[in-house]
Amino acid sequence: MMSAISANCALKHASRKIAALSAVFALVVAMPAAADDEGAQAASEAKLLRICAAADEAPYSARDKSGFENKIAEIVAEAMGRKAYFFWSNKPAIYAIRDQLEMKVCDVVMGVDTGDARVATTKSYYVAPYVFVQRKDSPLKITDWKSPDLAKAKNIGFVEGTPADVMLNQLDLWTSHITYSRSLSNFQSKRNKYTRVPPQRMIGEVADGTADLAVGFAPEIARFVKANDKLRMTVIPEGNRRVDGEPVPHHFEQSIAVRKGDTELFAEIDKALDIARPKIEAVLKEEGIPLVPAPPRT
Repeated sequence: MMSAISANCALKHASRKIAALSAVFALVVAMPAAADDEGAQAASEAKLLRICAAADEAPYSARDKSGFENKIAEIVAEAMGRKAYFFWSNKPAIYAIRDQLEMKVCDVVMGVDTGDARVATTKSYYVAPYVFVQRKDSPLKITDWKSPDLAKAKNIGFVEGTPADVMLNQLDLWTSHITYSRSLSNFQSKRNKYTRVPPQRMIGEVADGTADLAVGFAPEIARFVKANDKLRMTVIPEGNRRVDGEPVPHHFEQSIAVRKGDTELFAEIDKALDIARPKIEAVLKEEGIPLVPAPPRT
């Protein structure tokens, strides 16, 4: 006859064996379910276009998706049979490639200069020019950098590091207008940080007569020019050169960027851009961005 102690040990051993078998059975049952979940997640993600986006960089991008680049991203995603999903960053958009795309937080960046060596850029979906902005009632006739009336302008707003910076320097007008231009960002130091000149303020000060002229990037300022019927915008023609003969481009093709080697997504977006082009152009027109033809291929 088995002792009480032996019986108790046998019972505990049997209980542990049953528990172990139950755990193995549960694992076997759960494995297909986990695989199904992973497959469903992969399928779900394949239906998304994962977009790197700035949360506060109007008029390009905003968390409420009112930015024109947000709208274009949604149009492209729709043409791909996907849904646009935005990964918002509180940093300026200039950091999107480094801090989001390269870190694989998301898969595409909108509005990148065509040919940017850091990434693979799709075919361009529009050309972004630099423009002059004046009051409609201004007596100054300024249509290009050779216009004599440039020398008569009181306060010219511009952004340092842009083509306007180069051309004003070349025309010996930089010193006359740099203090005013820096006032637009409240003289914030640019040392080791990105400082944005508020586009709405730059355009607003032309409208109220503080400045006679603003020279800006059309995508950044067109919305504010269009909203004020006192203003007119003139596309600056190409053909500008430095004293040494080097060209100073004023028109820049804009593309969607993906990581180098992401060839399937690249091809899919390229194809979708052809389908989406009419809707993209409608967004640009609504924004007030001039539709400039792409330069001839060389």
